[in-house]
Amino acid sequence: MSYSVTEPSKPQKWIAGLLVAAYGIITILPLLWIISTSFKSQNDAIAYPPEVFSEFTLGGYVNLFTTQTRQSAEALEANPPETWYDEIVHERGMAIVGPSRFGERFMNSVIIGFGSTFLSVFLGTLAAYAFSRFRIPLKDDLLFFILSTRMMPPIAVAIPIFLMFRGLGLSDTHAGMILLYTAVNLSLSVWLLKGFIDEIPREYEEAALIDGYTRFQAFYKVVLPQAATGIASTAIFCLIFAWNEYAFAVLLTSGNAQTAPPFIPTIIGVTGQDWPAVAAGATIFLVPVMVFTILLRKHLLRGITFGAVRK
Repeated sequence: MSYSVTEPSKPQKWIAGLLVAAYGIITILPLLWIISTSFKSQNDAIAYPPEVFSEFTLGGYVNLFTTQTRQSAEALEANPPETWYDEIVHERGMAIVGPSRFGERFMNSVIIGFGSTFLSVFLGTLAAYAFSRFRIPLKDDLLFFILSTRMMPPIAVAIPIFLMFRGLGLSDTHAGMILLYTAVNLSLSVWLLKGFIDEIPREYEEAALIDGYTRFQAFYKVVLPQAATGIASTAIFCLIFAWNEYAFAVLLTSGNAQTAPPFIPTIIGVTGQDWPAVAAGATIFLVPVMVFTILLRKHLLRGITFGAVRK
């Protein structure tokens, strides 16, 4: 019986499949627990031993998006609930007095996260193309210097950045946070995209230049479509960093530009930490990154050069 060197045997496939399935289950269990907690009541969320199956309620989401105050029985009777979420709140002896600040914080995350991702990918693509195609003096030293900025722990530059932002009036502003996250992500963007662009044969651009294209047209119409896989991958990594970043958001924002990560842990209920509301905020916070990744999945699965140039 002959065996293939490259084709795994059936037992190997079964073992690999079981390992992947086990890893997937272990990875997704915390997410499923967070999502299920968002649909529990406060008592069920802190019950011990933990309750896997409990009564379904949207109270956590109502608490997340509203500001509430305790009311007397007479006041609640005088103002009967008009909507389903008013009824949920009234059952706990509370009344809604207005919206919470989670919506504003969530929109700040969207603006800052996607804004910094766009700038990081845009500037990183231009810089990576220049490093890949042109002769730049001290290119290797410059690339190492760019990468070294990624090695530095954020806490090492926290105080200088705080003082600089305060002096420039960038503290607690969207522009300041976008510029900061762009600067942090730019090193990763340049290095990732340079690797992808290096794999694109130069003959493609040379053929375009011979056909009368300018350098910019060759870059826009030939290189960018070929580098779509790298751009998509880089955008996902940059967005994940900007979306989840906590340290600089706590240090440099407090109101106008505060993002969701520093805000979610501060959600306090009448009896202390409102865990269903915290879980609801975390669940909603997961959605944009998941949607963004799903939308770009086809680019992640495509080849980088679609074949080789024949000589």
